[in-house]
Amino acid sequence: MYTFPENLYTDVRLEDASVSEIAYQNGELMQNLKRNYRGGFIRIFDGKRWYYSSTTDVDHIQEEIEKLALMAKENTNIIEHPVVKKFEVNKGEFFQFSENDILKVSQEEKLELLKSYFPLVENKEEIKMWKAIYIDRKITKEFYSSKGANLKFDYQTCAVVYRYSLNIEGKTFNGGYDKTTTDFNELKALREDIEKTLYRDIEYTRLAKPITPGKYTVIFAPIATGVFTHESFGHKSEADFMVGDEAMMKEWTIGKKVGSDNLSIVDRGDVLGGGFIPFDDEGTKSNKTYLIKDGILSGRLHSSTTAESLNEGTTGNARALNFEFEPIVRMTTTYIEAGDKTKEELISEVKEGILVEEINHGSGMSTFTIAPRVSYMIRDGKIAEPVNIAVVSGNVMETLHNIDGISKEIELLSFSLGGCGKFEQYPLPVGFGGPYIRVNNITVQ
Repeated sequence: MYTFPENLYTDVRLEDASVSEIAYQNGELMQNLKRNYRGGFIRIFDGKRWYYSSTTDVDHIQEEIEKLALMAKENTNIIEHPVVKKFEVNKGEFFQFSENDILKVSQEEKLELLKSYFPLVENKEEIKMWKAIYIDRKITKEFYSSKGANLKFDYQTCAVVYRYSLNIEGKTFNGGYDKTTTDFNELKALREDIEKTLYRDIEYTRLAKPITPGKYTVIFAPIATGVFTHESFGHKSEADFMVGDEAMMKEWTIGKKVGSDNLSIVDRGDVLGGGFIPFDDEGTKSNKTYLIKDGILSGRLHSSTTAESLNEGTTGNARALNFEFEPIVRMTTTYIEAGDKTKEELISEVKEGILVEEINHGSGMSTFTIAPRVSYMIRDGKIAEPVNIAVVSGNVMETLHNIDGISKEIELLSFSLGGCGKFEQYPLPVGFGGPYIRVNNITVQ
């Protein structure tokens, strides 16, 4: 398709995107847009330096290649360079969404779907403000390289989101519902789930009491498990944080015991959802990478450059926010694998503890903090009264060792609004979630 300069490594990434966004506030239409863009990212490597260019003028990619080549220095041994040798040569068309292509759904149908759920939140005295949002995106990519890569693939997500503010007898609460999927048809049967979530939030607001601060056994629901895994461990597994950092490499030595025997954490790009990528932005096929296997540090996430630097294999985690950015090491769908207990068994074995059911946000690297939205006391093995918690926190490494129960049930999730941030590339869609996990000695305030 392109003529690549001799004695240099070159790759081209083309991106064709379509995005729909619809938003209502208290029943009034605030936004109804559909936008499309197409762009390309070109890079050339001469063995010492990378040269980059991004453009929306995709009809003149060849000219961009030639301009970059003038800045580079020819290298007759470029194909033998350790980084270049890491690049995979994959070919073919890998379209996943031909049958349920979101582009086949009209904007009017998307509007009507969102409005069909309005009766659930309209005219409820407990709700003082509400928003309804529909959002989708469809991305088609092409990837070509001077080594012979020739790829075309796609991915998409669509979502219905409700946000609301409650005021019940002077008690306030900001809650909501979010369903993100890859199939528009799955968004047509959300009534029961939205009603259930709203009713739970109303009851929680009415009845919740402040928690008595202290150390507790805490059970994290999948959303809390996922945010903990992503923020506290997933980012530490991104290899670009380790290159040149001897102290961190020593701390994160492959084969080191870092968690309980029943703990396994994986990152995989082949799971449908926000983190789905059949190939990364260097043309590497997505992989299932064990970061922890049975409590042992087993791997980390790589681009071709970091894989060469640490003398490890590529993992398919070189991702760019869009065609304007270079690929860097990023997570895809990162989660704790299922265990051997049911959710009910995890709860029944707790004399006094806490169930964190929903969260507002979380963060952490060496230490972590999670701000719960909905939590309940556990007393004598049963879910008891709702409690207000400002934050739960702990040391990441200690917490990994203190996980003593993991559920068979597992739920993988995606955020439709926002995403993962790293350097200037935000928000990148990712997947997260996992099982219910039970952790001892968590600080609760």
